[in-house]
Amino acid sequence: MKELQETRQELDQVDREIVALFERRMTLCRDVAKYKIANGMPVLDRSREEQVLSSRCGMLQDGYWADSVRALFEGIMALSRAEQEKLLREAGK
Repeated sequence: MKELQETRQELDQVDREIVALFERRMTLCRDVAKYKIANGMPVLDRSREEQVLSSRCGMLQDGYWADSVRALFEGIMALSRAEQEKLLREAGK
């Protein structure tokens, strides 16, 4: 069994990776917003979001986590929509 401190250090490293990936994802989200602004598209695309949710759950090696992954990505996509809406407002759209 690992020592608690060792496990916490591993969690800290994983969290650093998650934060870096979150920043990268949100930067890409801004690119999506710019495309949507240029093409007069709405922020919300429910069918795309459902595809993403299903896809991300399908990426799991252990289906036990499906509900949690779905909740995680619902939250991430809500943050992405909020950022896109902010950019649309700033663009006067």
